[in-house]
Amino acid sequence: MLEELNELLDATPQRPDTGKFTLLRDSRTDGSFLVHHFLSFYLRAGCKVCFLALVQSFSHYNIVAQKLGVSLTAAKERGQLVFLEGLKSCLDLVFGEEEPSGQPSPLQFISGSVSNLKDLFDFVRTSLAPTDSDSWKGRVLLVDDLSVLLSLGAAPVDVLDFIHYCRMVVCSQLKGNIVVLVHGSEDSEDEENKLVVTSLCHHSNLILWVQGLATGFCKDVHGEIKIIKRLSLESTEQDVIQIYQYKIQDKNVTFFARGLSAAVL
Repeated sequence: MLEELNELLDATPQRPDTGKFTLLRDSRTDGSFLVHHFLSFYLRAGCKVCFLALVQSFSHYNIVAQKLGVSLTAAKERGQLVFLEGLKSCLDLVFGEEEPSGQPSPLQFISGSVSNLKDLFDFVRTSLAPTDSDSWKGRVLLVDDLSVLLSLGAAPVDVLDFIHYCRMVVCSQLKGNIVVLVHGSEDSEDEENKLVVTSLCHHSNLILWVQGLATGFCKDVHGEIKIIKRLSLESTEQDVIQIYQYKIQDKNVTFFARGLSAAVL
């Protein structure tokens, strides 16, 4: 968990927000450090997390989480974390392996037998469904990253439908939160990805947009983050926008105003 980022967002694991949709967006750089932050944040907050990990293996996320003071293995064992390892699920589908539960794979659309993401949505809904015995402080859906679904052959309308139904269940019914990472820059030629990103921006309560420096690589400043807080999705109130630069360290990320890097001062 990144304490400095919590301060910028006025967030604390003791009082996590409810019913919020957060969009993580990166351009010309890797924004995965934000995924690791929110994963450790919500686990520390005592929320039940459904993590659709479509990019890396469980061991990768676990190693990074341990640096942030959280054990994903322990979270899985106590039922707090439901982890979908997308890489393994894709290979199982390609080689004809069946799910241990006997149910369709959450990524069944890859096989071509179905064209929508209903199986993936059913996985999310089942994973976060309340039970009489649990005492979690909230429900969270975390996706890393949504752009992969497009690369695997899902249509933009199916991806947007999937997010819409997840918002209805997680944010509206369960009063939980959704955090989604997408890749893509404004000058990208990938029209499908651009359509998904633009639509998600219009429906997000909070947008964290990390971008590489326009001047290129710098060892003391790794990129820039734009924090866009939507005061209301229905009114015409002006968004609150903050811009900072950041430097990624081994177990932390430092944020500072433009031009105020310690190396410059």
